[in-house]
Amino acid sequence: MASNNDKRSKTEKVIMVTGASGLVGRAIQAVVAEETSRPEEKFIFLSSKDADLVSEEETRLLFEKHRPTHVIHLAARVGGLFANMKYNLDFFTDNLKINTNILNNAFKFDVEKVVSCLSTCIFPDKTTFPVDETMIHNGPPHPSNFGYAYAKRMLDVMNRCYKDQHNCKFTSVVPTNVYGPWDNFNLEEGHVIPGLVHKVFTAKRDGTPFYIWGTGSPLRQFIFSRDLAKLFLWAIREYEEVDPIIFSVGEEDEITIKEAADLIVEAFDFKGPVILDTSKSDGQRKKTAENTKLRKYLPDFKFTPIKEGIKETVDWFVENYDIARK
Repeated sequence: MASNNDKRSKTEKVIMVTGASGLVGRAIQAVVAEETSRPEEKFIFLSSKDADLVSEEETRLLFEKHRPTHVIHLAARVGGLFANMKYNLDFFTDNLKINTNILNNAFKFDVEKVVSCLSTCIFPDKTTFPVDETMIHNGPPHPSNFGYAYAKRMLDVMNRCYKDQHNCKFTSVVPTNVYGPWDNFNLEEGHVIPGLVHKVFTAKRDGTPFYIWGTGSPLRQFIFSRDLAKLFLWAIREYEEVDPIIFSVGEEDEITIKEAADLIVEAFDFKGPVILDTSKSDGQRKKTAENTKLRKYLPDFKFTPIKEGIKETVDWFVENYDIARK
């Protein structure tokens, strides 16, 4: 890990990435490694092993040690639908503490810019679609994950407060459903695609049916983790607004969970029975987001086709089954 250098150049950017052992953090590490070197940038990739960000003291010591000029804030307590429904209070309190500690210490240590990660689950449950960046606070989120969603909404509120009171350049981005290598494939804690990947893997290995929880009809926009990593790097380098920005594929790329499952079945070459378990909850019917603002800034950005991204994710999981989070 890098450490603080009090004699660093005034032009040097020390970019600290929290939650860097997770899906998006790993993707950012991969993209940075692939890029042409930028000598003015030094990245510090941190995980929960480096500090418990729920602790104000441990968070302060982290900033004191590394003295970042920029922060990409990915760390959060996260989980899938059923984990959120079971632990709404814990998701709210832990994420509120983490976000408060990060922004408070970023202010105290004169960080130039913070880009935090939100989620489309923060948008109102009852709304018109597609949603855009102006609609975040227009009504309560879906009851299945209101604890996590409200904690994430408060990041946007805090960003605006720090701007108003201290002129801080703290902002946030709103990705749609992220997937890719290094995801959390735990069936209770993971999200849609990693959960389906793990279940098809197990069904093929054990010769059992593949069960899809719910009707398979909810619609989702999925973004490949490497694409999101590239957009995060653009945001920390170029995006100057305090208002959040949605990072998403277009509305035309929205698919059902059943369609995503079919792509996973195809990637595994799974030939067994596929059964919809309609006794399980579907969660939110849809949460379509528009990417008009992103396209205004990056009209030519090319997203990875979902079939290609799912195949890469499946291949990674098979090859790294022993070390994958599951």
